[in-house]
Formats: sequence, C-alpha cells, structure tokens
Amino acid sequence: MTALLDSDLDRAGAEVGDELTEYFLSDSARWLWRYRLNQLASRPECAGWLAKVVVAEPEGTVVGYAGFHGPPDEAGMVEIGYSVDPGHRRRGYARAILAALMRRAAADARVRTVRVTISPDNTASLATIAGFGFTEVGEQWDEEDGLETIFEIPASEISTSEAPAGGSAHHRRA
Repeated sequence: MTALLDSDLDRAGAEVGDELTEYFLSDSARWLWRYRLNQLASRPECAGWLAKVVVAEPEGTVVGYAGFHGPPDEAGMVEIGYSVDPGHRRRGYARAILAALMRRAAADARVRTVRVTISPDNTASLATIAGFGFTEVGEQWDEEDGLETIFEIPASEISTSEAPAGGSAHHRRA
C-alpha cells in the first residue's frame, strides 16, 4: 500500500507478485490505501483482513481489490468491501469476489454476521448481492460515500464450500 501511495506500480506489483494497473492509483484507491495503512498502524490486529489484490482464475489477471473493513468486531460482525477495475466489470468478478469473501468470513468461528453497505442508487452493486441471502437491516450515513443501505446475513447461513456464481477469483496481499 505504501508503494501505491508513492505511485510506484512496479514496486507494488513486485510485492504482491502480479502486474497492477493504473486503477490501483485512482483517487478512490489511494484514499483506501491511506485509510488502511493508518488503520494498520493503530490496530495491527487488522492485518489479514484488509484489502488484497484480486486475481482472476485461470487467466491470472488482476481484476481489482477486496477485503474487509477489519477483523470481526465485539459482536462478531465483519463488513465486506471490494472494487472491480472498470476494464473488468460485467464479467461476474464482483459476484465471485463477494462469494469468496463470504466463505472466508463464514470459515472464521469468530464471525457471526457479514455486512455489506451500498448506496441506494448503486444498481450494479444491489444486483451483485441479489441472491446471496442478504437482508436489508437499515441505513447509515458514511462520510465518504453518503447514504448507504445496510445489508446483513448470519454467517451460519453461508456455505463455506459453495462455488461462486460467475467468474472465479482469489486474493493476494495489497
């Protein structure tokens, strides 16, 4: 993440073992790297839960980044966050990423609830979560993203062996 904040795609790519695109240097990505580095500095226990590079299989192409907002909180809740490079959208990667993150969360005994928050006018993201069993539980105001609808699913309702719908992806550190 430090290399990305330094706009050094070559160094960042070497650290994760994949070629990264300019998408990792976008304003929103750079905001995320800065935020997550500050989070790691103040809460080292977040390591392993935060943003990672997403690589499509079997092509081996980097298609975005994904992770959680942190480890499970005191109530056992984790919130999913992901972003697909615009050049790779509408190919099933978001659904594959969501499925993989849900399985990762459900495999950890500390996780009791998985959450996603989505802007009410983000029809693509709302369509992405459809069919995954999420229930709308409320709204919140996010300083960065504005109004968001909160969706949750109990971890006990997530299959840890289910194949993702759509494309296939795995994560590497960012």
